[in-house]
Amino acid sequence: MRFSVYQESHVGGRKNNQDRMGYSFTRDALLLILADGMGGHIQGEMAASIAVQTIGSLFQRQATPYVKKPEQFLEDSFFAAHREIHRYRDTHNLPETPRTTIIACLIQHNNAFWAHCGDSRLYWMRNGQILSRTRDHSRIETLIAQGKVDASERDTHPDRNKLFNCLGAPNPPMVEVSRRSSLQAGDIMLLCSDGLWSVLPDEVLAQRLATSTIVRAVPELVSSAVGIGGKSGDNVTALAMMWEASDTGEGSNTITTHAFPIGSVTTTIQAPRHADLEHADADAGSPDLTRQAEAVDTFNESEIEKTIEEIRLAVEKSARITSKE
Repeated sequence: MRFSVYQESHVGGRKNNQDRMGYSFTRDALLLILADGMGGHIQGEMAASIAVQTIGSLFQRQATPYVKKPEQFLEDSFFAAHREIHRYRDTHNLPETPRTTIIACLIQHNNAFWAHCGDSRLYWMRNGQILSRTRDHSRIETLIAQGKVDASERDTHPDRNKLFNCLGAPNPPMVEVSRRSSLQAGDIMLLCSDGLWSVLPDEVLAQRLATSTIVRAVPELVSSAVGIGGKSGDNVTALAMMWEASDTGEGSNTITTHAFPIGSVTTTIQAPRHADLEHADADAGSPDLTRQAEAVDTFNESEIEKTIEEIRLAVEKSARITSKE
């Protein structure tokens, strides 16, 4: 593999940064992860950390030197992270479970696979064009898909911030897994939190990344988003990877893995061993991947409203607890 990668995060206008990110790679596989701890829920940053660490740990165990079943790996690792967040709540006797959105991308053999829960996004770009991006698991995206709201209202509709899917909720997450996507030299994968995409239009993201190296574009984008968000702005986090052809010259930021020994792993993720990981690979009866992906489209309105209301009540409960401390 030959690629360049760059990541950056800024607290924005918040007191704490609840975003977490990281990447790991072996000789033949690369994993990119980003999580956004949900504001309003206690210890959202811990949920994000646990998610990134759990998925990172599983990758380091299973990428030998590549992951045998990438789609299943993404789904199983998300469920393992969800269970670890609940385990953390039980261990620390918290009044509610911390929650986080999550986006992860696994790249191997010139193919990319990704999965997400919530509204942390992945953009797949080529020559300044967006080939694909994840669809937010939010009320507004559901209304747009149903034809009840015009797409032009995406940034102004009162339901734009209402999510119905995340890790750490009482119900198991709905893990939406992509199809296999074949990469070409110059393709860019951008993972980002809503602190970035909610203030910078998609075309701006694509244009900046097409006209500059990711090492320059990512910090520029993060800085722009922080400036626009101002004192009330959200945490801003971005992780970008550019895929390079095997016959291109090596730049100063290019990572080449063909000489890596089998069994070696390079990572920016601190990934402690969680108890649940011993059983993650052996979990039986995991739901069919196609049904899981399609479920996001068929999630009925009553279920969405019920989940949104449950999240709203949890946020209010957390706010009351915080105000008493």
